[in-house]
Amino acid sequence: MDKLRLLDVFIATCDAGSFAAAAKSCNTDPSTVSKAINRLEAELGFILFQRSTRQLSITAAGRRYADTVRKLLQDLNSCEHELKHLNDSPGGTLRINSAACYGHLYVQPLLQAFCQRYPAIKLQLEINDLHVDIIDNDIDVALRTGLVKDSRLVARRLSPMDFLTCASPDYLAARGTPRCADDFLQHSWIGFRIKQTQQLQPVFLPDQHGSYQPFELQRSHITDDGEAMAAMCADGLGFAQLPHFLAKQGLQSGALVSLYPYYRPPQPDNGVFAIYAKRDYLPARVRVFIEFISSALEVAGESSNHTWAESWPSLLQGNISGRSRADL
Repeated sequence: MDKLRLLDVFIATCDAGSFAAAAKSCNTDPSTVSKAINRLEAELGFILFQRSTRQLSITAAGRRYADTVRKLLQDLNSCEHELKHLNDSPGGTLRINSAACYGHLYVQPLLQAFCQRYPAIKLQLEINDLHVDIIDNDIDVALRTGLVKDSRLVARRLSPMDFLTCASPDYLAARGTPRCADDFLQHSWIGFRIKQTQQLQPVFLPDQHGSYQPFELQRSHITDDGEAMAAMCADGLGFAQLPHFLAKQGLQSGALVSLYPYYRPPQPDNGVFAIYAKRDYLPARVRVFIEFISSALEVAGESSNHTWAESWPSLLQGNISGRSRADL
């Protein structure tokens, strides 16, 4: 029996006046109550109750101890009630860490509406591409592409991450639209360098059967910033294979066109995830933020299993003719 349980039994005995009555209120038996009081007295080194065959009477030391224990238990109950209320009522500081592009394009535009709905929540927003330890850095929720394999964390997928092969209309007008595999050798490509590995993100294009395969293509330009990559593509510097959240504004405005239907990597860690610490009781501020983001994505045509890119029109059918990828 732990110390807190011993104190509960002690106060029940004080109130009931006997081991039998205390046992009834504690839903146990008199011998268990007697053993608990004996153990508590042994730990304290003084007598709490005088016992006789007819009655149980509290000692002066027991009475003073009971006053302190009652206050301690009341303070504890009050604190637990207050914390539960805070946990059930969205409020306090919400620390968010987001991947840069996703944070700028998807998260930041939603924050005004979120704060209007939950005025008691104060935001601390960190936007960067560093994979920080959210527990060590006291971050409530991180929005990341790719699943973090950490048993201390929960990863809830907000959407897949679909890729679109894009170019500007001006670029296509000046350089032509590729019709076969050989044509790609004559075009400029903008590559993305992954900061964590310093490797170039692979390019996947549909083969003559419409199945996406990795293609080894020379990159004319390289950047490690996704928004810069999309801007360079819109400025006519070449083709770029962009995640759906980077391509969206350019496609909707007409600054970009999609050459092929979307490509979705088959790996289970593909996607955009809300990542937070595993715990028994998720704070309300975290829960409502994830629900708010998910609802906003649903309105925009995205969910855990699909994105708007699935229905976006492309210039060409989902295949290229000509030589195989080995010939490129």
